[in-house]
Amino acid sequence: MSSAIVGNGSEEIKAHLKDIPKLFLNGRPNSFAASILRRLTLAEVTIKSNVVEPQRKESLVVYTITVEEDMVNGGGNIHGGCSAFLIDVCSTGSIMALKISQGVASFDVSQSLNIVYHAPATIGENLRIVNTTMTVGRRVASARTEIWSETHHRLSGKCVSKVRAVTHRTFDRDREKVNKTITTLR
Repeated sequence: MSSAIVGNGSEEIKAHLKDIPKLFLNGRPNSFAASILRRLTLAEVTIKSNVVEPQRKESLVVYTITVEEDMVNGGGNIHGGCSAFLIDVCSTGSIMALKISQGVASFDVSQSLNIVYHAPATIGENLRIVNTTMTVGRRVASARTEIWSETHHRLSGKCVSKVRAVTHRTFDRDREKVNKTITTLR
C-alpha cells in the first residue's frame, strides 16, 4: 500500500500520514481547503538520528502537490494563506511521524507560524513540502518546513519555526478514548 512512499518510516506511519484528509477533515468533506488536502501526496517518511545530537531522533516527512486555481491569488501566484495552510498541515506530519515512532499518540494545535516567502509559485508548478522536526517534547514541538518548486528548482517559502501546543490535559483525563480515536483514524 505505501510501497511508493520512500524512507525508513514504518508502513503503519506511512499509512497513517498518507490519509491526510481523514486526519484533518474529521468527517466534514466540505471543510476549509478540503480539495487541497485531497491532492496532497505523501512522498517520504524517514526517522533518523539528529546530526548534531545523534542520540536524539528526528523525522523527515515530504508531501507533494501541484499548484491549481483554488490555491492562487488574483496575480496567479500561490496565495500566502495557502502556503501557510500547507505548512500548518504538512509540518504536523513530521511531528506525528516522530511521535508515532516513539509510541506516543496525541493531537496537536498550531501555536505559532513564522513564515518567510521567497519566490512565488504559479499554476501548474509542482511543489515539494519538506518537513523536519526540530524538537518534540511533552508539551511543545516544533518543525521546520520548506516549500520547494520542483518545476523551477527554487525555494518558494519556509517556516523557520513552527511551534505546536500538545493537548495533554485532554489525554490525561481520557487517554483510552483518545487512543481509540487515533486507532480509528489509522
